[in-house]
Amino acid sequence: MSSLVNINLNRLEAFVAIVNSGSLTGAAQAIGTTKAMVSMSLKLLEAELGCSLLTRTTRRMSLTDVGERFYADCVGIIEQAQTAIETARQGHASLTGELRITSTLEYGVHFVVRALAAFAKLHPQLKVNFSSSIGLADLVSERFDLAIRMGQLIDSGYRALPLRKFALVLVATPTYLQSRGWTHVPEDVQSLEWVFLSGFNARMKLSRRDSPNIRFSLSAPISIQTDSASAVLQFVLQSSGIAPLPDWMVEEALEDGRLVQVLPEYEWPEQGIYAVFPNTQHVQAKVRSFIDFFREFQFAQAPI
Repeated sequence: MSSLVNINLNRLEAFVAIVNSGSLTGAAQAIGTTKAMVSMSLKLLEAELGCSLLTRTTRRMSLTDVGERFYADCVGIIEQAQTAIETARQGHASLTGELRITSTLEYGVHFVVRALAAFAKLHPQLKVNFSSSIGLADLVSERFDLAIRMGQLIDSGYRALPLRKFALVLVATPTYLQSRGWTHVPEDVQSLEWVFLSGFNARMKLSRRDSPNIRFSLSAPISIQTDSASAVLQFVLQSSGIAPLPDWMVEEALEDGRLVQVLPEYEWPEQGIYAVFPNTQHVQAKVRSFIDFFREFQFAQAPI
């Protein structure tokens, strides 16, 4: 370990420059030093390694077998070092300007706002602008840097990065199910009142958890429809019907018994949560930094 630590990274850089340029003079010009310093770096490197890396004549230089393998390793080491340095500099640099983010109100309250608050404390020179929206905002015309969106993405021409997965859970109050004489027969679920978020596809395919190949298709009648997931939850809590809702929205109500899961042996396809941003050539540092931060934050924090 001590011999590895004692080898200066600058000597590796000088060696790579010699191979790339084919001469000591060319290497010196490439890395901004003198020919004598490049020559000294090579001699010290070979002495530290205890082997020859180059064979030299009056007309040319060529790699030894060991030198050829060592050159390939050095190129990788230098690239990794440069990446590490750049990452550290970006992580330390204070972000400035304004970060404009949009999300649904429900997911915003549960996760995005708290992540933004913590992120803003790390970057006090950065202004934060959060907007909750029901529909899909036009990121370009409304000047949003980033949107946090859920479910199945449509092809919008934006760039999207997956953040995490969540499950849809079919829920109702025990009182409602008792009043309807619920028999737990899958086909009978279509006779219940359904509360839906506007735009949700009422034609659904569910799979058995223990046998994914066994699927159950249904076309649920819409009794109540609203443009807010929070409103859907409140309708269900008022025993107005059943509804599929994200697991993170109903977790607490399921734990305290206000809600129960309907057809727990079946499940919807997993849903995604995505970071969506304009398809520009370069991702802004503030956007990239917040996406990385948010990925870590949402797993570390429990829902409210």
